[in-house]
Amino acid sequence: MIKVNLLPYRATRKKENIRLQVSTFFLSIIFVTLSMYYYNISLNNKIDVYNVKIENIKNELSKYNKITKEIDGIKNRLAVLNKKTGVIKNLELNSKEPVRLLDIMTFMVIPKRMWFTSLESKEELVTIKGFALDNKTVADFMTRLEGSKLFDSINLMNLKQETYNKYTNLKRFVISCNKKPADKAATEKAKK
Repeated sequence: MIKVNLLPYRATRKKENIRLQVSTFFLSIIFVTLSMYYYNISLNNKIDVYNVKIENIKNELSKYNKITKEIDGIKNRLAVLNKKTGVIKNLELNSKEPVRLLDIMTFMVIPKRMWFTSLESKEELVTIKGFALDNKTVADFMTRLEGSKLFDSINLMNLKQETYNKYTNLKRFVISCNKKPADKAATEKAKK
């Protein structure tokens, strides 16, 4: 038996094209939706990986911050120790300075013509207070100080006549001078 298609050929073909286009549209929407979902999942995985890395870096950073705090504490303690050892070395170097100064002054003083009432040494400045029998004795003493090459800028600060104990007409003097650095004085002594 022979079948005859009574429907118009074009209308059936048009319906089939529409059906094909609709199915292609829905398949493409499904494909785009699936690809977007896959892309979203992959981005979320990357975000999770980076979040884990960030957390690990933060943990390491906090660990290193603790270490740097310990290092800073050690550096501060080391600086304090260095200051203390510097002070100790300075004290050791300067411990002989007063003895040296008194020894020098015993050679500078003019016997039986003058005496000291005060000898004060602050860093580089030496202040000498005392009594002398006359002006010439004070001048001779200042000349001896200049000749010693151990002092600079010898200045007579004060000279006046006073009575001391049972002695009358004594000259009270105040002399200030600057100490030369020990190495400079030693080199000058060596040149002599």
